[in-house]
Amino acid sequence: MGIVVLTMKASVIEMFLVLLVTGIHSNKETTKKIKRPKFTVPPINCDVKAGKIVHPEFIVKCPAGCQDPKYHVYGTSVYASSSSVCAAAVHSGVLDNSGGKVLVQKVAGQSGYRGSYSNGVQSLSLPRWRESFVVSEGKPQKGVTYPSALTYSSAKSPAAIADETTKASQKPSVPGTTAQPGTLMQVAGTTSAEGSHTTLPKPSPSAGSATSSPRPQPAGHRSQQLDPWPTASYTSSQNSPRANPGRGSGAAIQKPAGRWWDTDTWKPGSVLLDAGFVPNEETSTQPLDPVSQGDPNCRVDLAFLIDGSASIGGRRFRIQKQFLADIAQALDVGPAGPLVGVVQYGDNPATQFNLKTHMNSQDLKAAIEKITQRGGLSNVGRAISFVTKSFFSKANGNRGGAPNVAVVLVDGWPTDTVEEASRLARESGINIFFITVEGAGEHEKPYVMEPNFASKAVCRTNGFYSLSVPSWFSLHKSAQPLVKRVCDAGRLACSKTCLNSADVGFVVDGSSSVGTANFRTVLQFVANLSREFEISDTDTRVGAVQYTYEQRLEFGFDAYRTKPDVLSAIRRVGYWSGGTSTGAAINYALERLFKESKPNKRKLMVLITDGRSYDDIRIPAMAAHLKGVITYAVGIAWAAQDELDVIASHPARDHAFFVDEFDSLYTLVPKVIRNICAEFNSRPRN
Repeated sequence: MGIVVLTMKASVIEMFLVLLVTGIHSNKETTKKIKRPKFTVPPINCDVKAGKIVHPEFIVKCPAGCQDPKYHVYGTSVYASSSSVCAAAVHSGVLDNSGGKVLVQKVAGQSGYRGSYSNGVQSLSLPRWRESFVVSEGKPQKGVTYPSALTYSSAKSPAAIADETTKASQKPSVPGTTAQPGTLMQVAGTTSAEGSHTTLPKPSPSAGSATSSPRPQPAGHRSQQLDPWPTASYTSSQNSPRANPGRGSGAAIQKPAGRWWDTDTWKPGSVLLDAGFVPNEETSTQPLDPVSQGDPNCRVDLAFLIDGSASIGGRRFRIQKQFLADIAQALDVGPAGPLVGVVQYGDNPATQFNLKTHMNSQDLKAAIEKITQRGGLSNVGRAISFVTKSFFSKANGNRGGAPNVAVVLVDGWPTDTVEEASRLARESGINIFFITVEGAGEHEKPYVMEPNFASKAVCRTNGFYSLSVPSWFSLHKSAQPLVKRVCDAGRLACSKTCLNSADVGFVVDGSSSVGTANFRTVLQFVANLSREFEISDTDTRVGAVQYTYEQRLEFGFDAYRTKPDVLSAIRRVGYWSGGTSTGAAINYALERLFKESKPNKRKLMVLITDGRSYDDIRIPAMAAHLKGVITYAVGIAWAAQDELDVIASHPARDHAFFVDEFDSLYTLVPKVIRNICAEFNSRPRN
């Protein structure tokens, strides 16, 4: 019996082994017959951001030309997912501007991204972001499957998605298919729409003829025109369906339900996909584009003075707002770059918003859209005075170190005078640009209150600060030229004022006739003059020399960089006592003090003495004048007026001062400062 059982067990084992071997052989044959599908690298456009693609790892093919600065990159080596994939690849050196394949791998978000310039691409800094990615050469890695068709997160608003879902539910279903709301599969090489920007449509000939039709001129002012374009026909940059390639997004950004930094720890997209979930706009790995810190190459404080008068009409006023929106988009507004405020003028000026109200271009454009027309006259001079006195203040966001620029737009001509108001603005360091749209024709010139008003208003009359636009319909063409000009800090000549652009050297008589008490009075006079200047290493700098028979450098221009430090240094100067060699002191100041003056600084020497010099002062004074040193001579008590006149620059009446006693020195402070500024502002404006 046992032998039978053993024989049966052996037969069963033998049959099992035969079946196993047969199955393995059959499986090998089947494997040989099945061919793996060939991987196709999907192409993308230069503007596709890594955060818009839901895959945690993928290979794409970039086109040529992604080095263009309009494709933003954030970070260095590790990039925020809001960056352009292809531009990041160029920045990292994986690709050149001719394009090619690149491998993208998602990684966790960083607490900060450092900007840098590399391979022709300027990447920007970013404080933090939720998701990052790295790029490398586009070679597939073993054991990794890469998608041939990319899945994009939805760029549509929730309302649009809901509308599409409703429409889809009304269509008859196809047997054997299952609807998957929220999944957006795109054909390789296509990208989701990211908003559009639209300029005004070109007017028809009939509309153009309305612009050139003669206008009556009551009381020297243009009458209001009828508005042939109804308000509804004007499409803003945020609502227009037309696209303008190469410009930033004009679409409104959906605000997420919570702060992005309050979300859970970053997880790769594969976890979401394995769960059968595809992120939509609210839950995307890139919920919002990062807020730019602004273009650091255009760090200006910019005020637009827009014409809200009745003569401009509703149509032109809307074109003017669109022009401002175009400027806002081109400027890249932010705390590290340009800041923009708007003043609207009519009978009286009013601030629409100041420099610190909006810290990015998107918010600025939205605020511009909300501006409503005030009406009234075109009192430009009053508006410029308002900006000079009130707008460029610390309370309104003025940063001090950034150039102040005011751009005036006027329809036709002002209804008041601008010359005096503009002069005060220039003296305050404001660079005035003037855009005249549809200026006065020959038959309209008798109504212009102030001929050549633009040349009287601008910072310089060299053509750089003036733009004459023949028609409101061509105003948009001036946007880019204007942006280039206001961002060219090297040519903003009126940023330099009489108080922030000089090297001021004090040459102080420390002879025995002065005495200790009077010497302290002289130092107080020097301190009072110094207080009037804007002192820093880039603004006005101050140095001092004391002399008797000998000379001593108390401190040079590079010694102190703040006003408090300069004032403290003046207080610490000790009285020397001795003879009076003024000529030798001038030579010493030229060699030891003004030799270190910067080429772009005005050289001002303020010499203070109480008596006649023991040596010749004529040759040293002439040497100072020939070297471009503007010399102010201050005499006290026994000082010789004839010597003061020789030492002082021409004309002596504006550069030489005298008081009978030391205690009267304080009365000269406003006179000296006034004459310093008058000399500065008398230079030709061309």
